[in-house]
Amino acid sequence: MASLRGIQQPELSKKLFKIIKSENHAIGAYETASRERISIASQLSDWGEATGDDSVSDISDKIGVLLSELGEQEDTFAQNLEDYRTVLKQIRNTEGSVQPSRDHKAKVSDELLKLKYKEPQNTKIVQLEQELVRAEAQNLVAEAQLTNITRQKLKEAYDIHFAATIERAEKQILLARHGRRLLNLLDDTPVVPGDTRPAFEHAHQARQVLNDAEEDLREWTPNLEPVPSQATGMGVNLMPSQAAATATSVSGQEDYSSGSPVASKHGGVETNLLESSDRRDISGSSTVAQPEPTSGYQQ
Repeated sequence: MASLRGIQQPELSKKLFKIIKSENHAIGAYETASRERISIASQLSDWGEATGDDSVSDISDKIGVLLSELGEQEDTFAQNLEDYRTVLKQIRNTEGSVQPSRDHKAKVSDELLKLKYKEPQNTKIVQLEQELVRAEAQNLVAEAQLTNITRQKLKEAYDIHFAATIERAEKQILLARHGRRLLNLLDDTPVVPGDTRPAFEHAHQARQVLNDAEEDLREWTPNLEPVPSQATGMGVNLMPSQAAATATSVSGQEDYSSGSPVASKHGGVETNLLESSDRRDISGSSTVAQPEPTSGYQQ
C-alpha cells in the first residue's frame, strides 16, 4: 500500500515523499535501538549478579541503569524526529496541492497553441486566452504560497532535527562520563589462587554516581544558537499579510487555505535513575494545503 501511495503522488511532491518515507524507516531503527539497549542493560545486570562477585554485581547493575537511560534517549530522539517529519509533510502536502494548478495552466496553454495553429480564426481562441490569464494568475498565487511554506517549514523542520541531535549527543556524553566514573570504582588488581578479594567498599560512591547522573539530566537545558524566522508576518493565506489584498485582486478570489505557525519547544527531561537501579489545486479559491499544527520539538 505504501508503494501504491508513492506511485499516486503528484510529480511535484514525489521526491519529498521519498525523503519522508525514508525518515520513517530511520525513526523505526532508532526505536529498535532503544528497545535493544534497554534489554541489553537488563541482561548486563542479571549477568553481574550471577557472577557471585559483589563488586562486579554492583558496578554492572549501575552501568545497566546508565545504559538503560541511553536507550531512553534513543526513544526520545525518535519522537523528536517524528515531529520534524510531520513538518516536512506540510511542505509535501503543499507541493501536491500546487500540482493541479501547474497542470491546468499547461493544459490551457497547450490547447490554445494547438487551436491557433490549426484554426487561427476559431472564436474559442478568445475564450481560451481569458481562461489562460485566469490560470496564470491562480498559479502565480499558488507558486508564491508554495515557496513561502517551503522556506518556513524547511527551517522549522531542521531546527527541530538539529536541536534533537544536539540534545541526544549532549545527554549521551553526560551519561558516558558518569559510566566511566563507575568503572574507576572497580578494582581489577590481579589475585593469585587462594587469595580472597576485599569486600566492595564503594557502594555509596557508586550510588552517588547515579544521583549525579540523574541530577545532571534533570538540570540539562539546551544551549542553542537561535534560528529566527521572518515568516511571522505571513497571513493565513500563506502570503505576507500586507500583500494579501494584492494577491486577492490578482487571482480574482477572496478565499485561501489557512495555515498556522508552529512553535518549537525546548526543554529537559526529568528521569529517575535510582528507581530503576534496585533490580531492574488552485481553481477558484486556493487549493494549497494548509499546514497542520505540530507538537514541535519536545523533550
